Amino acid sequence: MNRKHLSAAAAVTVSLVLGLTGCSTKGDSSPGSGDSGGIKAGPGVTDTAIRVGILTDLTGAAAPIGKPAMQAEQMYVDEVNAAGGVCGRKVELVVRDHGYDVQKAVAGYAEIQPRVAALGQLLGSGQTAALLDSIERDKMLTMVGGNSAANLGRQHVQVMNTTYDLDMINGLDFLVKTAGLKAGDKIGLIHQPGEYGDNAAEGARFAAKKAGLKLVVQTIKPTDTDMTAQVTAVGAEKVKAIVFAGTPGQTASLVGVAAATGLKVPVLAHAAAYVPQLLATPARPALEKMLYVTGGAPALSSDLPGVKELVVKYRTKYPKEQLNVGIQVGALNAAALVEALKAACEAKDLSREGIAAGLHTLKSFDNGMGSVLDFSDPSKSPNRKSYILQPVAGVPGGLKTVQDATEVPAVAEYLATEG
Repeated sequence: MNRKHLSAAAAVTVSLVLGLTGCSTKGDSSPGSGDSGGIKAGPGVTDTAIRVGILTDLTGAAAPIGKPAMQAEQMYVDEVNAAGGVCGRKVELVVRDHGYDVQKAVAGYAEIQPRVAALGQLLGSGQTAALLDSIERDKMLTMVGGNSAANLGRQHVQVMNTTYDLDMINGLDFLVKTAGLKAGDKIGLIHQPGEYGDNAAEGARFAAKKAGLKLVVQTIKPTDTDMTAQVTAVGAEKVKAIVFAGTPGQTASLVGVAAATGLKVPVLAHAAAYVPQLLATPARPALEKMLYVTGGAPALSSDLPGVKELVVKYRTKYPKEQLNVGIQVGALNAAALVEALKAACEAKDLSREGIAAGLHTLKSFDNGMGSVLDFSDPSKSPNRKSYILQPVAGVPGGLKTVQDATEVPAVAEYLATEG
């Protein structure tokens, strides 16, 4: 199945919900398009402001990711504004909470769409799938929170990091080498259906076939909380490893049940299936010993200067919040959007189409987070390298680096077959 035609469905949810502190919304005026100081302007742009929408989850199942992502984005924008803004204008975030509800996301989009120049964050693949046609119709540059390959190929929808399938190909290559897997060995593949799980599974299937591994497949529902049946099924087949694409709560159950039943094999999960709160559960010892995490973002415990600076700034501004990958998502989105706005300003075109064109000028974007991203072609993943991380308590984000960002040769082979 071609990776660009995966069916849209609800994506990964985060099962551990953090309490939400107050969050204000702002920016309800509706400027029209036209010429502003010699620069072409579109909706959301005035002589003094550029308004950017944030459509995310602040109170629902994905709030542990959505909230820090929004906060990090606001933190970055505040710094930009303190330094004079962009194109002589302040960047203002118009925040709406959809609570991880698709219908609320659709309603929120309809409300803010006339008032904003772009969407700096749209969290949730289910929410994204419901809005894709509207985003393209409105020519609204949108930075999506899910890295499904199904979102590639649209002029105004931007995947922000390595797609799930590529992460799994890179990750399974690591697992084959470090766990000593060989042709003929069986591995479990446990995943949710939908954009997230199916895309991750597609990459895992390709990598497994290339390595000569036999897959034992189990599917799960996003609402499933007990992985006993799935672990029992793959364990009966004597698998030597497990590849997983689900929610963080499911990760804790899977690894905990596997360890308790004697199936002490390595588990490779996508980064979307992990949050540091899991280390506060009884599954912590098994997680630290058995789990590996693959994704395009480095560990927050990394020595990379950009990561260390982000951690210090976030802890200073939000000392009561727990660090996780959400702050990297928010910081990346904000930095890329600001550079897109600068490019659009240089071209004297702050219309929605001008802002999208500005993003596509960023062929070697580096915000100090470990990988250089290419946003020039929305039909391609902006990154093809994945980190391998492992849970560990007592460090920022609850993860340490096991392998730096790597693209294995199988990625190019896979993309050639999919193209």
